[in-house]
Formats: sequence, C-alpha cells, structure tokens
Amino acid sequence: MKEIQIRPAAPADAQALLGIYAPYVEETAVSFEYRPPSLEEFRGRVAHTLERYPYLAALEGGEIVGYAYASPLHARAAYAWSAEASIYLKRECRGRGLGCLLYQELERCLMRQGIVSLNACIAFRETEDERLTQASVRFHQRQGFRLAGRFHQCAYKFDTWYDMVWMEKSIGERKNPPEAVLPFPAVREELYPV
Repeated sequence: MKEIQIRPAAPADAQALLGIYAPYVEETAVSFEYRPPSLEEFRGRVAHTLERYPYLAALEGGEIVGYAYASPLHARAAYAWSAEASIYLKRECRGRGLGCLLYQELERCLMRQGIVSLNACIAFRETEDERLTQASVRFHQRQGFRLAGRFHQCAYKFDTWYDMVWMEKSIGERKNPPEAVLPFPAVREELYPV
C-alpha cells in the first residue's frame, strides 16, 4: 500500500466522493438509497456535515480512495454526545487496512470534540447474497464495536427484504455533567494545522 494521507474533505471533493459512493447505491444493499444523489445534493451533504462533524478523505497517490464521516445519532439534545459513523472505500481498496486508518482518525476527531459514543447503522442479511455480505459487521467488530440491536426485514431493495443492525462503541469517558460537545470547525485547526 502506498502512503495514505487522511485529511478533512471539502465540498470541492464531492465529485470524487460521490464516485466512490454511487456504486454502493446502484449495485449493493449497503446503502438503502435507491438512486445516487446529484452532485449538487452530495456537495451540500458534505458541507452540512462539516458544520458540526468530521468528514475525512483518504488519499493514495493524491487520489481520494475512501472516506468516513460522522453524523448525529438523533436530533434530540440529550444525544449530543453520541454520533453515527459511516465509511465508504473504493472497491479495489478494501481489505488493505484503509478502513481501520479512517476510523482511527475519525475517532480521534470525535473524541477531541467530546463525543463519547460512536454508533453504526449497517444493512444486514443472515444469508449473504451478491448485493450484501456481512463484511461491514465483521469490520466494525474488528474496530471494537458490538451489536446493540437488530431490526428485521425493515428495508426493501432489489426485490429483497433486508435487516438493519446497530453497532456501538464507547470512545470517551462519561462525565457527570458532561462538557459541551465542540463542533468540528472549533477543533479542526488544532487537529489539522495548516
């Protein structure tokens, strides 16, 4: 593996990021979207995420080959110390440790913000098929996540009913009372000095 650089993504990266994401929508049940978003919509998603959470791009030889980002676990104020993680890699880059590097960096950012609980919502099927394997569940287990819950046959795509599992990982100390969670822009310069 060539040297990997991980840096915050920017809305200007949307084309490359969408190029990684679109095949997951069009060819797999990993994403429950039916159609890839437009470039403009995807650019907006990146910008919106960066207002509060990290959105990280992994580059190899100057090319974006994967990304990971966090989003709110839930909109209610009491959930502020929990986040949901998402990760997507170019297919040919899977199985090389790139996902581990991205998640380690994502966790470093989130911990600095004051997030204490990281969660993942994962498409699941007991019997693997050509559209969905259990690779994501195994990946998250290797990252220290544990199963928190399962919704049965809650999503329909490609003429198939799929389950969804939630996995969770504690990444910080639960103080009483907790300190306020910092938005990603407040810690970005410290984590990624120019």
